[in-house]
This record gives sequence, structure tokens and C-alpha cells, in this order.
Amino acid sequence: MLVFKRMTALAVAICGLLAGSLADLVEASAQLGQPTNWQMNLQQSATPVMDEIVTFHTILLWVIALITAFVLVLLAIIAVRFNAKSNPTPSRTTHNAGLEIAWTVVPVIILVLIAIPSFRLLFFQLNMPPADLTVKATGRQWYWTYNYVDNGKFEFDSVIVRDQAKLRPDQPRLLGVDNEMVVPVNKTVRVLTTGFEVIHAFAVPASAAHEVDEGEHQAPEHGSQQDRSSGVHSGDQLPKA
Repeated sequence: MLVFKRMTALAVAICGLLAGSLADLVEASAQLGQPTNWQMNLQQSATPVMDEIVTFHTILLWVIALITAFVLVLLAIIAVRFNAKSNPTPSRTTHNAGLEIAWTVVPVIILVLIAIPSFRLLFFQLNMPPADLTVKATGRQWYWTYNYVDNGKFEFDSVIVRDQAKLRPDQPRLLGVDNEMVVPVNKTVRVLTTGFEVIHAFAVPASAAHEVDEGEHQAPEHGSQQDRSSGVHSGDQLPKA
């Protein structure tokens, strides 16, 4: 029994060291809103909502890891102590009230503890502050059309750059576009999403923005944030027609 405890502790320690090293390596090379090689975690967050999502994700990851390790240890103990060779005369016990209550109540408590921050985060996401800027994003078959509805008839198309030679150094392959949507820094932006030919979903992972019809996000700093089909750039001022 002591040997298994030491082996389990050693395995957990090794996994923790490896996970921490890889996470530090990825974080060091990460760029805002862009994927990185060997990325294991979520993208670097750019909004308070995404900060909360990353924190909640990390907590759940550790909870799942601990539950998995606990079940693995139990299976190992059962396989070693209660096989036919080690335990030739098995017990005739069929019920254990205390054990049955424990394995029913404990999971319920765990789920309730997870539900509390989960609902808090959900309400935080749904609480939309007044928008400083409204942008209409029209999803077309292979590109997006952006319309700054608060700034007259300013509208333009955003098409993916397929020629790698035309990409800027800060533009990732298959994510960079010719005309990026520019939004002000530290302002709340409402995005109205619609589709011209087919249904589209507008997503900016670093901002925790993923809308089918309407949503809001903030750009807290300069830089580019990419979704799967269009670029979003945060600057000092809005583009003018």
C-alpha cells in the first residue's frame, strides 16, 4: 500500500511539473488572439469576461484531474488487493449504507460547488453594459462585411488573405484578412451578426465573444484578435469613410 501511495504521488508531481513547463513555454510565445505551437491552454484573454472563463476552466481542470487520479488509485488498489491470488476468499458483503450514501452525496456536493461559480459567470456574460460602438457583421459565403451603423454608411468587406507572400508579419496564415475591423480601445462594442447566404457565427476567442445574432466585447489594448474568418483590430480611433 505504501508503495502505491509513493508511486501515485510521484506520478502526480511529474505531471504537474510537465504541465507547468509546457504552459510557461506556450504563454511566453503567445500572441494576443492568435494560436501558438503546442498550445494546450486557452488563448491569452483580452477581456474581463475571458479572464473569468480562463480561471473557471483552470479550476475545473484541477477538479477533474483530482477525481481522475482518485478513481485511478482506487482501481489500482482493487486490482492488487482483491484479485484471486491476494484474496482467495472474497467477502460476501452486498450492501454498505455509509458507502452508498457517501458516493451519492459527495458527487452532488461537488456539482453544487461547481454550479455556483458557473452561474455567476453565466450572469456576468449576459450582463451587457451600454455600447459605445455598434458594428453590424454580415457573414457571407467566404468573407465578412462590416458596417459601422453609428458612423453613417461606412461599410467594407473583409476577405481572408490566401497568398502567404501578402501577409504582414503579425498576421497568421489562414486567419489574416485584407481589411480588418477596427474598434476603439477600452470601449464596449456591440456586434450585430447576420448572414447573407448562410448562417454564420462571429467569434473572437480572446474576447470571449461568440455570437449568432448579437453580443458585446471590449478591446482593452492595442493589437489584433483573429477569429476563424475575419480580423479584428483595436486602435485609438475609428476608421473614417
